[in-house]
Amino acid sequence: MVTINPDRTDKLIDALTKLWEASVRSTHHFLTEDDIQKLTLFVKTGLSGIETLVVASENHNPIAFMGIEAGKNEMFFVSPDYFGKGVGRQLAELAISQYEVQYVDVNEQNPQAMGFYEHIGFEVFERTEFDEQGNPFPILKMKLK
Repeated sequence: MVTINPDRTDKLIDALTKLWEASVRSTHHFLTEDDIQKLTLFVKTGLSGIETLVVASENHNPIAFMGIEAGKNEMFFVSPDYFGKGVGRQLAELAISQYEVQYVDVNEQNPQAMGFYEHIGFEVFERTEFDEQGNPFPILKMKLK
């Protein structure tokens, strides 16, 4: 089940933050424990304030989410238990068709994400040395072909 802009209760934000952390631990091997703890606050703030929040759930438990703002997928995380099961593709297609998403930023050190986005039609058009928080994690800016 996919829910668009659910009530952003503390319970939901906490559940999505835990999902984010599990996903990041499975894919963002370049992050230290300290990095993850520091980013958690940004995630909670982002989840609370993002223009469009889309949550995929199974048995009332979040399994994936994305945050969209101004034609850009600002956040997109899938529970590791659901990697490779089509959930990410379903959400990405929804983002493109219903929200006209044309852009996404990907950590260069997360080749799985880059491969996923390339597979669904995105291409790199720019690279930055730092992420939005000023951390030395190169970002690949991608756009839909």
